[in-house]
Amino acid sequence: MKKQYLKTVFTFIALMATSVFFAQDYSFKDYNWNEKENTIEVPANYKDEKEVILNRTSKIEVVVDKNTAIQYRLIHEKRYINSDDAIERNNKIYIPFGGNENILVTKARVILKSGKVITLDKKDIKEEVDEEKGMKYNYFAVNGLEKGAVIEKLYIIEEAPDLKGNTIKMQDEYPIAVYNFELITPAHLFFKTKSYNGLSEPVLDEKKFEKKKVLTITEKDIIALKDDEQYSNWDVKLKLFRYKMDANAYTGARNINSFKEYATNTYELLNPVLDKKQEKAIATFCSSIPESKDAQEQIWNIENKIKKTIIYDKYIDAKETLSDVIKTKQANSLDILKLYTAVFKYFKIEQNLVFTSNRYKIPFDKDFESYENLNDFIFYFPAIKKYLSPTEIEYRIPLFPNYLGNNNGLFIKEKVFAGIPMGIGEINFIEIPGTEITHDFMDITVDFTKDLENPSITSRMTYGGYSGLNFQPLKDFISADQYKTMLKNVSENYTLKAECKTLTTENDGIDFIGKKPYIMNLTFDGKDMIQKAGGNYLFSVGQTIGSQMEFYQENKRMLPIEIDYPHYYTRKIKIILPQGATIKNLDKFVMDYKTQLNGKTEAAFISNYSQNKNEVTIENTEFYNIINYPLASFDEYKAVINAAADFNKIVVVVTQ
Repeated sequence: MKKQYLKTVFTFIALMATSVFFAQDYSFKDYNWNEKENTIEVPANYKDEKEVILNRTSKIEVVVDKNTAIQYRLIHEKRYINSDDAIERNNKIYIPFGGNENILVTKARVILKSGKVITLDKKDIKEEVDEEKGMKYNYFAVNGLEKGAVIEKLYIIEEAPDLKGNTIKMQDEYPIAVYNFELITPAHLFFKTKSYNGLSEPVLDEKKFEKKKVLTITEKDIIALKDDEQYSNWDVKLKLFRYKMDANAYTGARNINSFKEYATNTYELLNPVLDKKQEKAIATFCSSIPESKDAQEQIWNIENKIKKTIIYDKYIDAKETLSDVIKTKQANSLDILKLYTAVFKYFKIEQNLVFTSNRYKIPFDKDFESYENLNDFIFYFPAIKKYLSPTEIEYRIPLFPNYLGNNNGLFIKEKVFAGIPMGIGEINFIEIPGTEITHDFMDITVDFTKDLENPSITSRMTYGGYSGLNFQPLKDFISADQYKTMLKNVSENYTLKAECKTLTTENDGIDFIGKKPYIMNLTFDGKDMIQKAGGNYLFSVGQTIGSQMEFYQENKRMLPIEIDYPHYYTRKIKIILPQGATIKNLDKFVMDYKTQLNGKTEAAFISNYSQNKNEVTIENTEFYNIINYPLASFDEYKAVINAAADFNKIVVVVTQ
């Protein structure tokens, strides 16, 4: 079983049944740029732009020869460079190459304003190593680039076909004057398509080539959509074109690559009949898993056991049996799903396997059945309405990667028909755990009674849910010294880098993830938050909650708001003054900013204070109940975000 099996399951079944008795060649084999072209023509409306894609031509052709399918992809682009920033961005032209691709043509050149043409060849190709990702990149090193020049590049790539589903992004961070796209396929194959975000529908031409059909989209004057807006989802708001193979006239197959087919076949794949040896291996494995009457705790125990026992590596070959998985303590994607399924079945825990996509990369469209949407998977438990990520070692139920939530998914559940269990697929929405899970608390006491110039500050900070997940796993994955350094760095955000008198933590380590919040306790001297002005002491009380993000938006906002997950903050600051001392500016703590949708407050920053003799108590709440906020609510949302930063700047005046 190959390493990418789950992503390509059943994609090519119908195509491989095709019997074609003639060989085909791809139509743009002799495609080339105009070798004689040495003038630059920039439309008048783009002459003052810093960077413009004057023309982008993309062609994809699927070629079938007998039982073999292959895809050819052409990319031809002319890019106008008209600023120092654009020169810096484009002094490297990366060559698109992956392990499953074969580059047939790779060309690049620069046309200068003078008409001089600089042609780049093999000697200009350099190699760059990304140490962090462990990957190598090849690129053309562009020399002599100047304002007013045009970079032209041309690639033709041979690769495996994208028949199960593919998305073409037809918008960019820079304006596109003309975009030409063609999908060329054998006449007997039929494709479903869909255009998004205002993209025009494709035009079908069945006469351009013999025994082929062409779907064409031509778009002009595509506006730039910058990928620099905070709290947004740029990739899914672009003009997108999606396609997938749907029928084969030669075989009569229809609704190819359907979710129904995927659900049925995947269920069968993950629920094989186990022989006695495998049943015994599963029983022995499960015997060491603590049992609990609480459903969520039982699932947590199962997840913890598998993740601490079995090493997951999606790139290794599948094992023949579950006995081998348990024995070798290694599993790829298929193996790990089989193991979880078998263990859940042993404990009689109902589950749905859910296939979905990263919501920040591709939208899961329930009305367009593309296998592109099925690259990621999690388990869902109907009894407790919670999700589990089987492959992410640092997660524990009810937490799972937030980019898989707030999204649709294909839920594969077991149904019994005439005594025979089968896999049935349903499209449902994947909810991300809300503010009941990710709720942070901050309890701070500032004691001035011993020294007005150096108050004693005690902070207890509780990080719940996804906030806690930023800290809890580290204890088990880094050295003690590294963990100590991390704690020091985090604490400095609240102490203005002052040394802590005491710094302790609670509930750190994987064993607490999903069970208890992460807690950090600090005590430190607050002299760095005090400035003396005559007989007054200026206390930067807002700094005790740590630095807060400020939300700037210089240009007109283009995209609606999308955040990672719902989040709630509760903060309480108690200031204890010596007898006879007074405090001013408390009215600055009265704040009320809200984002309301359909008559309901979905985001807010609310603050107030009270005073009882020599004690002042400041309390505020900040919350974001939902993930998506419309563009029309942007100003209200920005005000909520910036309120915390404003709070951070509040200074009170203490006088003895």
